[in-house]
Amino acid sequence: MSERILVVDDDPDILQFVRLNLELDGFQVDLAGGGKEALERAADSPPDLMLLDVMMPEIDGLTVLRRLRSDPGTSSIPVIVLTARSLAEDRVKGLDLGADDYITKPFDLEELIARVRTVLRRSQQMRDLSPLTGLPGNFRITAKLEECIDRGLEVAVVHADLDNFKAFNDHYGFMRGDSVIKFTAKVLLDAAEKVDDPIGFIGHVGGDDFVAIVSSENMKPFCDEVVVRFDDGVLDHYDTADALQGYIEVTDRRGERHAFPICSLSMGVATSERRKLTSEWEASSVASEMKEVAKRVGGTNYQVDRRT
Repeated sequence: MSERILVVDDDPDILQFVRLNLELDGFQVDLAGGGKEALERAADSPPDLMLLDVMMPEIDGLTVLRRLRSDPGTSSIPVIVLTARSLAEDRVKGLDLGADDYITKPFDLEELIARVRTVLRRSQQMRDLSPLTGLPGNFRITAKLEECIDRGLEVAVVHADLDNFKAFNDHYGFMRGDSVIKFTAKVLLDAAEKVDDPIGFIGHVGGDDFVAIVSSENMKPFCDEVVVRFDDGVLDHYDTADALQGYIEVTDRRGERHAFPICSLSMGVATSERRKLTSEWEASSVASEMKEVAKRVGGTNYQVDRRT
C-alpha cells in the first residue's frame, strides 16, 4: 500500500500541482487549505508524512507544527516544511520545533520528491528500532530472513528469550529490568562481533525476546560465546545477597512467597545445515519450538534443531 501524504498550503494552485506530481509518483495525497483543516485531518487520520507551508492565514505552519508535536496522537508524523522564507533563522526555528526537513520555495519538484522518500525511509527505520536497545524490530528481522532465504544462504536463526525475567522485573522494578534487557542486547551484539560473521544480524522482537541470524558455520561459536558472556555478567544486575544465594523471593497476589532462580537465557536454533529453510515463517517457527526445548533444560543454553 502506498504512503499517504497530507499537503497543506493556502495556495490552491500549489496544492493541485504538488498533488498531481506526487500521485504520478505513486503516493496517495490528501489536501488541506489551512492550518486548522490540517490539524483536524491529522488528528482524524494521521498521514505517513505532511508537507506543510509556513506562511498561512489564521494558523501559520509553525504553530501547526508546534501543536502536532505536543499531541501524542500526531507527534510522530514526519513533517517537511515548505516556505518562501530563506533566512537561516527561519529554517532553524522550524527544525527546532520538530520539522524533519525544510525546503525553500520555489522548489525543484524532483528534489521535493527525493526528500519525501528520504524522510519516509528514515521514519520507517526509526519506527522499527527498539527505543530501549536500538536494535532492529520485526520489520527488518523479517526482511533479513527473507533476504537470506532468497539468496539460498546457509544460515542459523537463533530465538533467544530470558528466563525468570518477570520475577526479576517485579522484584527490582522496571528500571533495573530495562538494564537486563540492554545487557542481553549487548551480549548478543558482542558475541556477533567476536565471531565476525559476514551476515551477522541481531534484532529485538520486543520485551525479552531477541533474534540472531548468523551463518551455519558460526552458529556454535556464536551461541557458546553468548552463554559465557551472559552468565558472566547477569549477576552484576542483582543485589549482592540475592546473587550469593542464587535466587530472589517474590510475593504473589495471595501473599505467598516464591523463590525464582537467577535469570538465564534460553536459545532455540533453526539451521539450514541439515535441511533447507523454505521461508522466514518456517525458520521462525522451528527456532521458537527449539527455544521451548531449551527452557525445559534450564539455565543458559541453546538447543539446535537436528532434524533432516
